[in-house]
Amino acid sequence: MTIKETGGREIALDVLTEVLENGAFVHVALSRALFKYQYLEKQERAFITRVVDGTVERLLPIDQALNACSKVKTEKMKPLIRTLLRMSAYQILYMDRVPDSAACNEAVKLAVRRKFSGLKGFVNGVLRSLSRRKAEFDFEDISLKYSMPRWLIARWEEQIGKEETEKMMKAFLEDRGTAVRCNVSLASREEILHSLESQGAAAEPSPYGEDLLILKEYDYLEGLEAFQKGWIQVQDLSSSFVGRLADPAPGSHIIDVCSAPGGKSLHLAELLKGTGLVEARDLTWQKVALIEENVERTGCANVKAQVWDALELKEESVEQADVVIADLPCSGLGIIGKKPDIKYRITERDLEDLAKLQREILSVVWRYVKPGGLLIYSTCTVDALENQENAAWFSGSFPFEPVDITGKLGPGIREESMKDGWIQLLPGKYPCDGFFISVFRRKASRSIE
Repeated sequence: MTIKETGGREIALDVLTEVLENGAFVHVALSRALFKYQYLEKQERAFITRVVDGTVERLLPIDQALNACSKVKTEKMKPLIRTLLRMSAYQILYMDRVPDSAACNEAVKLAVRRKFSGLKGFVNGVLRSLSRRKAEFDFEDISLKYSMPRWLIARWEEQIGKEETEKMMKAFLEDRGTAVRCNVSLASREEILHSLESQGAAAEPSPYGEDLLILKEYDYLEGLEAFQKGWIQVQDLSSSFVGRLADPAPGSHIIDVCSAPGGKSLHLAELLKGTGLVEARDLTWQKVALIEENVERTGCANVKAQVWDALELKEESVEQADVVIADLPCSGLGIIGKKPDIKYRITERDLEDLAKLQREILSVVWRYVKPGGLLIYSTCTVDALENQENAAWFSGSFPFEPVDITGKLGPGIREESMKDGWIQLLPGKYPCDGFFISVFRRKASRSIE
């Protein structure tokens, strides 16, 4: 199937069908498609990305508008027609540079190509109606404005307040570019910047760290020389704070219990400047393969990747680690900006189950920390059940005490909670993912409780 036969819209239709009808994760399905069609022009790839991500991001207002223009409601439509109308509605409602007529005409052509000739009139009628009536839809209701389930909004408003909740939801819909960390042990910052700019990538420095850059206007990350040579590693600002707070001494033994794809482990290995050992563990060989791929690309010889279930105690690791990194499975609510399908999948029961799993893992991995060593518990979510409540539970259940982290992330990061050993980073307040970090030091007693 060539691009001339399909067009970017048909590729987007296939990806969205995988996501919205078959349950695939949007970042996985989109990455797979872009890899398959990496020969496409940059503009075509950008269009596919925008249509896919945008349709998922704005699904709730799109469905409301379609239901207002169609006698057959979205839940009753045939799956392919539903997906086709959703992605076409996104173009009409949110993409100013796409003529409404083009969105309508191409949708009809796709319906025919996919053997739905009998429904081409329906597709055309709904989209033409939407085009005529789109000024009617203001989407001022907060759930529609940010395409966020009401129960999540209510939960966040109770935990962090209305103002912070709205700022966060707005930030989820903004394009922040791709955050990368520079491996200055392999190339200077100037050399990295020159390489990126020579390939047409715009690189903006981050005010929160000299080794951090924000990439924009690049086509294909894996095609960048700086990435191929291991000079840059995709890592959000928030995630890089884990390494800064660990601040490992030369020769340290570090265990990262849920490491894939390995960004934090690689950062820690670089901070050790080739000394010590970072054990990068994860549950499956597929996840460990991702770690090994990044280790090989960056040349970090002091990282050892291994398959291990964090719920199983590894006796030979007991009291062997100077630092344990417990960045544990979570709801991912802090990275909705990158993975917008999360907000439609997650349930309150999921949050409860994940918080329970996190406690079960912490009940095992704390034993790997030497007396006087650190355990850093982190998640990429913004929910108190998984974050503050679990941190308080851990501190009260095991021989650890919180570490004051005030001032350790630079002058631009200030939160009252840092004196109590934790910080909740919120999109909209800081230019990063939603992320929670808590730092604990094991008490001097060597008794195993």
